[in-house]
Amino acid sequence: MSLAQVIEALLFAAQKPLTTRELMSAIKGAGGDDELMPNEFAKTSEAQVAAALEQLKIEYVHQGRAFQLAEKSEGWQLVSDPSYAPWVRQLFPAVKPARLTPPSLETLAIIAYRQPITRADIEAVRGVAVDGVLQNLMERGLVKIGGRAEVPGRPLLYETTQFFLEHFGLRDLDELPNAAELRTRYLPTAPPKEEPAAPVEPEPAEADAPPAQD
Repeated sequence: MSLAQVIEALLFAAQKPLTTRELMSAIKGAGGDDELMPNEFAKTSEAQVAAALEQLKIEYVHQGRAFQLAEKSEGWQLVSDPSYAPWVRQLFPAVKPARLTPPSLETLAIIAYRQPITRADIEAVRGVAVDGVLQNLMERGLVKIGGRAEVPGRPLLYETTQFFLEHFGLRDLDELPNAAELRTRYLPTAPPKEEPAAPVEPEPAEADAPPAQD
């Protein structure tokens, strides 16, 4: 039995991606006080776990397996090879969601690279209203409200979700194509909203001076 085999068993049995910390906890926690089942991997280091994961990843490719070891934003997981998708998809006959329209993709890209961002700034880039597009992206779970901007009116800020990373196979936002360049490229922004001027209260009229007395 090898460390790689233990990790493979954990990944195979898991119902969700496992982080390195979760793998370490499961590996070191096996056996416990059971003297009849000593844990030969109790002193496994994080570096050894990382090396075993890389070993499995390479082995699956070299062996031409129909599954892969993928590192996602929330951990490691065994997944089917995308080339087998036409057959695997037959196990999930539910109605497939419609593809994102070009306006939705453009709006999503603006949010992904410039988040958090206000609706007004998105519209300044696209040149059209995006209320319906934003609502669609939020209903799909790709975009969420991330707070309010500290500017007059305190408009809502929009940002991508964890599901956005999973949907596009990203570990984090730094894996977006040309992330460093596109985040710094100039894009038009909405003009600042001026705060309404405070109403000026009329000064009280001066009282008539009392008549002079002789």
